[in-house]
Formats: sequence, structure tokens, C-alpha cells
Amino acid sequence: MSLLVPLYVHPAEDPGAWHRLITAAARTYAVVLNPANGPGDRPDPAFGAAAAALRGAGARLLGYVDTDYGMRDHAEIADDVRRHREWYAADGCFLDQVTATPDGLPACRRLVRALRRHGTETVVLNPGVHPAPGYARLADLTVTFEGHWSTYVSSFSRPAWTARHPPERLCHLVYGVPEALVPLAVRTAHERGAGVSGPVTGEPPNPWARLTPALTGSTER
Repeated sequence: MSLLVPLYVHPAEDPGAWHRLITAAARTYAVVLNPANGPGDRPDPAFGAAAAALRGAGARLLGYVDTDYGMRDHAEIADDVRRHREWYAADGCFLDQVTATPDGLPACRRLVRALRRHGTETVVLNPGVHPAPGYARLADLTVTFEGHWSTYVSSFSRPAWTARHPPERLCHLVYGVPEALVPLAVRTAHERGAGVSGPVTGEPPNPWARLTPALTGSTER
């Protein structure tokens, strides 16, 4: 099992979830750190301690960075990635709200190349949908679905180009999964060509405030 874990809750607010995540770190593909919809304006000691514990447990750390569908300046994005690296020793970045259209691909390519030149080891792109095929060649991992379980089971379609990529390069993030169906969600992602997944039981506005039961065998209350 390979799980991408965005846990968007402060360690002081739910220390139990972070403790369980640290304990199960070996089962993750990576953990996404998101102190303040990005790194924030200054280091957060609680996130620093959590990041150090996760690193010690063998987890890969990704700093959350919003790209605003190509509207944010690349220098601002690079600065966010730098702060994640300097403050929390992040191994890479989770670029959220990435463009998915062919015309946005050249700018995304320039951004990823610049980040790698500055030492970013792992780049995860999250367009949340199947993007134009070239995007998946830029990243170590591409999230080709982010949405509700009801949508995932009723209207998911997989374009042919995804079969040309190893499953470990594709990820599905599904929220609103009934607790009893979390194992099914993991199996479904694999059947649909995504070797990495992140099923959670939470609902909007922040479904990622709960730790996935797939990681620990328990549901956050």
C-alpha cells in the first residue's frame, strides 16, 4: 500500500492523529505539510517538531504550495518551496491547483524545471483531474483525481494515455469515503491505474483534517 497523506490539521489541535501518522510513516508515499495554506510567514514550532518526528520515522515530506491554476508568480511559488525546505526540511513540494490544459503546460514545465534546479527532489502535481498528457511527464507523481467518493464511483473515466505511465506515478485522492469502504477505495485506485492513493472519510470544507483509516485502521472522531 502506498498512501499520500495530506493532513491539514494543526498538530496542537489533533496531536493523536499526528502521533498515529508518525507511527505508521513507513506505509506512506509522502506526507504533505500545510501549516498555513503554504509554509506561512514564520516557522511553526509544532509543525517543526512533527516534521522532525516524521523524518525520523522515514517519511518523505512535501511542502504544500498553491499555484492558483497558473496565476501565481513563479518567484512566489519558489519562495514557498524554499521556506518549506529551510524550516521543515521538506524533501519536495505538493503543487496544488495546477493547470490541466495544454496551453498551461509550457509554464508548468518551466516552473518544475526551476524548482528542480534549486534542489527540489520530489515534485507532486495536483490538477485534481486528468490533465493533458504532458503534465505527468514533469512530475514524480500526478494527482489525476481529487473529489468525492460518490463522483469517483459514478463518473470516473480513465484516458488511454494513463496506461503509458507506471502506476506509482499516478495518484487518486478521494474524500467522503464511508469507513467500511476505505479498503475498496484503495483497491479501486489500483484497478484504475493509480499506485498511490489517499482515501479519507472527511467531508468539505476540509476533508483532509482527518487521518485516513487506510493508514491506521481507525477513523478520526
